[in-house]
Amino acid sequence: MAVSQPFLGITFLGIGLWAWNEKGVLSNISSITDLGGFDPVWLFLVVGGVMFILGFAGCIGALRENTFLLKFFSVFLGIIFFLELTAGVLAFVFKDWIKDQLYFFINNNIRAYRDDIDLQNLIDFTQEYWQCCGAFGADDWNLNIYFNCTDSNASRERCGVPFSCCTKDPAEDVINTQCGYDARQKPEVDQQIVIYTKGCVPQFEKWLQDNLTIVAGIFIGIALLQIFGICLAQNLVSDIEAVRASW
Repeated sequence: MAVSQPFLGITFLGIGLWAWNEKGVLSNISSITDLGGFDPVWLFLVVGGVMFILGFAGCIGALRENTFLLKFFSVFLGIIFFLELTAGVLAFVFKDWIKDQLYFFINNNIRAYRDDIDLQNLIDFTQEYWQCCGAFGADDWNLNIYFNCTDSNASRERCGVPFSCCTKDPAEDVINTQCGYDARQKPEVDQQIVIYTKGCVPQFEKWLQDNLTIVAGIFIGIALLQIFGICLAQNLVSDIEAVRASW
């Protein structure tokens, strides 16, 4: 697993840098600080960077019997494990605060919905997957300059929602990207027929409750792999130092 990690890390980094280059971010570095919402490319860059560093340290450390790299690998992995454990405890203790932050996070990204195609795809995927619209409801799309219901808004999407908020007709093979037009001008009873009216925050909470066993199993599995990696690295360090001491 350690051998494949550097290559996976390079792959993630490559995808992230390619996406940034396609969007022109690399030609205008100042635009990194001007992003109105979360850029999904950051996920590829961060995950790729961490995987590459860990994989490189573990792989080269084991192959070259380099105790410094192996200790770095185990300490870095231990720090990540500690941060994950801390985040899990804090998320349980401050779950209401986390909910508020998630609400602000989604709304900030709703404002920047048209500014970044990757962000747009992420929001559309989220709303389609969890069958939700906005953070706590469809009216959260008033935060976007194209979808708000103000009289000064001349956009055709005024008082509407993105197509990802629309309820799906199984008979439709082609996505109707205009299905959300004027949706929020209708009475609430009629809105429920056309679009999802539940917010993504409560839908996410419901999804977590319904899949609690699976989510817990995934986190426990990741934690066990990390502990196993730390123990393996420490045992290898002990064996190398014991051999060197016998010289």
